[in-house]
Amino acid sequence: MSVVTRFAPSPTGALHIGGARTALFNWLYARGRGGKFLLRIEDTDKARSTDENKQAILDGLTWLGLDWDDEPTSQAANAERHVAVALELLANGHAYKCFSTQEEIENFRETARVEKRSTLFQSPWRDAPESVHPDLPYVVRIKAPRSGKTTLHDKVQGDVTWSNDQLDDMILLRSDGTPVYMLAVVVDDHDMGVTHVIRGDDHLANAFRQNLIYEAMGWDKPVLAHIPLIYGPDGKKLSKRHGATGAAEYQQMGYPAAGMRNYLARLGWSHGDDEFFSDAQAKEWFDLDGIGKSPARFDFKKLANICGQHIAVTDDAALLQEVHDFLACTGQTALSDEQSDRLLRAMYCLKERAKTIPDLIEKAEFSLASRPLQPDEKAQAQLNDVSRGILSELTPQLQNASWTRDTLEEIVASVAEAHDTKLGKLAGPLRAALAGRAVSPSVFDMMLVLGQEETIARLQDASG
Repeated sequence: MSVVTRFAPSPTGALHIGGARTALFNWLYARGRGGKFLLRIEDTDKARSTDENKQAILDGLTWLGLDWDDEPTSQAANAERHVAVALELLANGHAYKCFSTQEEIENFRETARVEKRSTLFQSPWRDAPESVHPDLPYVVRIKAPRSGKTTLHDKVQGDVTWSNDQLDDMILLRSDGTPVYMLAVVVDDHDMGVTHVIRGDDHLANAFRQNLIYEAMGWDKPVLAHIPLIYGPDGKKLSKRHGATGAAEYQQMGYPAAGMRNYLARLGWSHGDDEFFSDAQAKEWFDLDGIGKSPARFDFKKLANICGQHIAVTDDAALLQEVHDFLACTGQTALSDEQSDRLLRAMYCLKERAKTIPDLIEKAEFSLASRPLQPDEKAQAQLNDVSRGILSELTPQLQNASWTRDTLEEIVASVAEAHDTKLGKLAGPLRAALAGRAVSPSVFDMMLVLGQEETIARLQDASG
């Protein structure tokens, strides 16, 4: 059996980080088995669905690197097919026309509450012959079993049993003839050939109602895997009070996509004790058996740590592209060609210490800045009369030097010795002159990245 998974977001809001993880799990399961990962936009809520939200969802998935097969489908565009299935169920006796008014339904429930019995509505039209049907608006309801139990096997939750007397005769078509979401989901999954439904465990109760349609139509049922929700560090459902909840927000905060994929995959799923892994490893290892039943807790420190490890092993050119993309998505000024060249040369001494793209840019400031530098307060304090004099002596010795680390270290060490000071004492003024700040990469790394001409020019500026 060829695996087919799907992600079915509703364009009524942005791509939530929980939705992003659901999409990732579906993507990993399909890609790791040579299957298909499909995208369906569940846009039946016309009042709240927007093209902007749809595009934001597509952009979020694209940023995360979750490519999908075929064109995204629209659930609303498939309404005729949904109606046809409901009418087929009506024709074969698995569904019925219900003419009960909203007032009659409320009266039924109020009486049930008084009599302390189930308030699930039981329609008097369930078995009424067509000869007594009035010429009035009606809904189409499916016939749910009234007794016994239904057990569904879930790859995460195990065997889950539901008493059938807790299932109502779910509406399939509203009185205006439009199909409900519950029907549309099942029809779309069947028609798209979905073999595995991997979604949040807040949909577990829906699975029993949707099962009624599978049973009535005699369709093959997909494998179910209902995954736990994501909680905040305090053990409560992840919300804005914990920080960012939308995938786009993480992109704008500069977390690298590879790090997000790794962290989200590990959020509720495990492969032994492995914390850091590549996409290839994730696709090979990911299985539904590795998903836990308990809610996962979002840990921002762990996210930063994982992202830092991914930045450290990312190809320099690919990392430069991530910087360009980050600046573009946050509306910041693009790098010039010269800045890009310097940043690319600097990657080797930056990327092992950065946890996010803004962190990387901050550490790379020395390579992006233009002369004359404006030293910060701590750097300015390093540039006193004595240190300026030493820098003045150092500059001519660098003008004809071969630009290698060993040579540069020898020249700086000799100047420090001549002034009866240690190399570390000279590093402060050098750092202030080259970076304009008290914290930066190694002064020798900066000299190599900046090159001979720019290094000497900055030293002359600082010592003048």
